Amino acid sequence: MRIDIITALPSLLHSPLSDSIMQRAQDKGIVNINIHDLRQYSEDKHKRIDDYAFGGGAGMVMRPEPLARCIESLKTGADYDEIIYMSPDGKRFDQKHANKLSTCRALMIICGHYKGIDERIRQRYVSMEISIGDFVLSGGELPAAVLTDAVVRLLPGVLNDETSALTDSFQDDLLAPPVYTRPAHFEGMDVPEILTSGNTPAIEQWRLEEAMRRTRERRPDLWKRFQGGGDGDENK
Repeated sequence: MRIDIITALPSLLHSPLSDSIMQRAQDKGIVNINIHDLRQYSEDKHKRIDDYAFGGGAGMVMRPEPLARCIESLKTGADYDEIIYMSPDGKRFDQKHANKLSTCRALMIICGHYKGIDERIRQRYVSMEISIGDFVLSGGELPAAVLTDAVVRLLPGVLNDETSALTDSFQDDLLAPPVYTRPAHFEGMDVPEILTSGNTPAIEQWRLEEAMRRTRERRPDLWKRFQGGGDGDENK
């Protein structure tokens, strides 16, 4: 997979995408993550990429010319399945989105900043707009890192145990069940006896029941979806 990220602040992305699982995926050649400094595509002598909004109001808007140059340049080297804009008014990102995007061969991600990007870029180039929640951040870099991490970890060969991703929370509209490790006895609290029984079918049944209980108690919206009552989220 190839992922190209366009940003005004590349330093915000280098650390989260160059360590741990993300770095291992790149070292294995499973994914090629490229971070592109938008200022390199500005023809302004001061490398400015923003300007005042037409109609007035507070805040600056990212200009269309540098973005168009960058996008067009990248498109000469890849056929993108999706060009994604990280935006508070996009569709809320979830595990199903991550699963779908993990089947793509090439993704481009545009990180907004200031008051966002010129609407004409959204109309001409963007094929998908994604939000990671109903809140506003200083820019799209952290959401882009979240999306990239969620997608890349699903690629075959990234995780040492490939079944791990399949048992994550949200894969089946259930939260993950409780997990335990050694020691079996810790400050008066014991690991549930079933988990040390060696009875695999019974353990799997316990995990399912605990996942259902936890989801019902903590995320009634997911529980409704699991029971077939709709997506449980009016914002999606």
